[in-house]
Amino acid sequence: MILRHRLRLPLIGAPMFIVSTPRLVIAQCKAGIVGSFPALNARPASLLDEWLAEIEEELAVQARANPGACIAPFAVNQIVHASNDRLQHDLDVCIRHRVPIVITSLRPPAEVVAAVHGYGGIVLHDVINIRHAEKAVSQGVDGIIAVCAGAGGHAGLLSPFALVKEIRSIFDGTIVLAGAMSSGADLLAARALGADLAYLGTRFIATTEANASEAYQRMLIDSRAEDILYTPLFSGVAGSYLRASIAQAGLDPDKLGEVDPAATNFGSGGGSRRKAWKDIWSAGQSVSGIHDVADVETVVARLQNEYETARTRILGALDCD
Repeated sequence: MILRHRLRLPLIGAPMFIVSTPRLVIAQCKAGIVGSFPALNARPASLLDEWLAEIEEELAVQARANPGACIAPFAVNQIVHASNDRLQHDLDVCIRHRVPIVITSLRPPAEVVAAVHGYGGIVLHDVINIRHAEKAVSQGVDGIIAVCAGAGGHAGLLSPFALVKEIRSIFDGTIVLAGAMSSGADLLAARALGADLAYLGTRFIATTEANASEAYQRMLIDSRAEDILYTPLFSGVAGSYLRASIAQAGLDPDKLGEVDPAATNFGSGGGSRRKAWKDIWSAGQSVSGIHDVADVETVVARLQNEYETARTRILGALDCD
C-alpha cells in the first residue's frame, strides 16, 4: 500500500472547495495526515504556484526543525472535465513543483496519470461506482477513492460494504474510502472493510485552520445526518449540502428543481451556479459526529486515540477467554 509508512494515521484530509487552503493543508501534513486542496481554490490561476511554494517551504522548515517528526505529503485535486479551462495550466504547475499526490475527479485521467508518473508522483482517482473504477484502473491510477453514501461534496449513493468489495475484486492497488466518517473508530472500520486509507472532509471544516465561517461551522455542529440533502442542482453533479444553508439562501429544500447535466461547468473555478459552496454549504452525514471546532492537531490526536481504543476493544472482544 502506498503512503501508509509515512502517515500517523491511515487518513487523507479531503480537498474541499473554498475551505481547503494552504493553512489547512500545512496543518494536516504537520499533524501526520495527507492534506489536500483543489487547484481551483487558488484564484487567480497564478496563485497556485505561490500556494505550492508556501506549502513546500513550510513543510521543509518543519522537517528541518523536527527530524523525527511524521510529516505527511500533500495532494492537489484536479477536476478533469472539459469545462475546466484551467486544467492544463494547473497540471503544468503541479508538474513543475513535482506535487507528490494528485487527486483526479470526474473523467478518467489518462493524460494526468502519464504526466504525474513522469516525475514519480502518484494519482488517486474519485469514483462512485464500479464502472468508473474500471475506467480508472485502465488508465493506470495508483489508487481509487471510493466516494460512498453519506460523503460530502460530490458523493455517490452506494454502500461502502458493496463498493469497496467490488473495487477490490478488480484492483489490488490502494483503496481510499470516503463517506460519513468522523471518528478514529470509523477509520478502523474502513480498514476492516478492505480500504487502505480513509478520506475525511467534513470533520476538517470544523477546525480553526479551515477557510470556513463561524456560521458554517456552527451549522455543522447543530446539524444531524438527516439534515444533509443530496442534489445535482447547484453544480450539475450530485452532491451533499446542508439543508439549513439552502433555506438560508432563500430556497425551499423540499422543492428544488431539476438540472440538466449538460450544464455542468467547472470553468475557472467551480460550478456554473455561483452560490454552490459559497452560500450553500457542503457537508456529509458525518455531521452526526461533529460537536466542536478545534485545531487540526487536536482533531488528529483525538482520531488517533479513538483509533487505538477501538482496535484494543475489538481485539479484546475476540479473546476466547
